[in-house]
Amino acid sequence: MRWIGLASAASLFLVSTLAAGADSAALPHTSPWVAIIIDDLGDRYSEGQRAVDLPGPLTYAFLPHTPYTHDLAERAHARGKEVMLHLPMQSVGGKRLGPGALRLDMTPSRLLLTLRTSLDAVPHVSGVNNHMGSLLTRHPGYMEWVMQALRCYGELYFVDSRTTASSVAAWAAGEHGVPHTSRDIFLDHVREPAAIEAQLATLVKRAHALGSAIGIGHPYPETLAVLEQHLPQLDGLGVRLVHVSQIIERQRHDTGAAPWQASLSH
Repeated sequence: MRWIGLASAASLFLVSTLAAGADSAALPHTSPWVAIIIDDLGDRYSEGQRAVDLPGPLTYAFLPHTPYTHDLAERAHARGKEVMLHLPMQSVGGKRLGPGALRLDMTPSRLLLTLRTSLDAVPHVSGVNNHMGSLLTRHPGYMEWVMQALRCYGELYFVDSRTTASSVAAWAAGEHGVPHTSRDIFLDHVREPAAIEAQLATLVKRAHALGSAIGIGHPYPETLAVLEQHLPQLDGLGVRLVHVSQIIERQRHDTGAAPWQASLSH
């Protein structure tokens, strides 16, 4: 009974947050924007299929060289979703990274070859974010190699998942002209519906405060259930759900950066 009470309280908090935003909603082009990335896709088909079938223009980050990445990325693209490469990078804790990982013991040529094969493994890829990476993303040289490669590969963007406060990924992207942004909120560090609803409410409030916000979640049953329930409520409540590339384009416009066209070729 206590569990139901917590979930209900968080749900009411989320709804009240959204309703408050609706009262101050401006015209569509000036309304707050929210993007949600679903990470860690490709290893499990049923969870991935359920995630891809979520309503609205979500963005999906697929691990390279996994059993279901190709089929699920094709399914996502066919449904008008945005597709990213969820690129494994070495972490401080030394966790298992899986295939396609970038590590500090790699030469520049090995790192670039690994990155290219990982990009080629994900159809319709528009951008990249880091999977783990709390060690690699704090090393300027390695991140510059990554951004140089992304710049040469095409009009791809980079989202810093910010797995460490010491990350220089966004700086390196800016240095090499790669369109970029950073994650604002992790939705499901705590895998409980009440906690996920509270984080979703925080994401919405941040979007109202800053104009846009990006949340990252995972294909956990708890996360998917919360999103299935609450994503339809975002429409018409002062918050517009968009692809990550749209937020990057808007941020570049707001800062006076040169216009950028998201990749349509991969």
